[in-house]
Amino acid sequence: MLKIYGMRICPDCVECCAELDQAGVAYAFLDFSEETKNLKEFLRIRDNSPLFDKAREEGNIGIPCIVKEDGTVTLNWEECM
Repeated sequence: MLKIYGMRICPDCVECCAELDQAGVAYAFLDFSEETKNLKEFLRIRDNSPLFDKAREEGNIGIPCIVKEDGTVTLNWEECM
């Protein structure tokens, strides 16, 4: 099952979940605003991955962050459908 780190108030996260729901893709949504633990897990991923370099340079958070079942991380939910 996919893990999606983000916030329900983020328009990109809302769109990601809607498209995955429509495609019938199972996922667990880990909202930062609900659990500090989720934020800590996300920051551990983000701070150690060059995938987020552009997001950090642009002052963005880098969500939705999707962790696939094999442990790979992507910012592109379309590749998960």
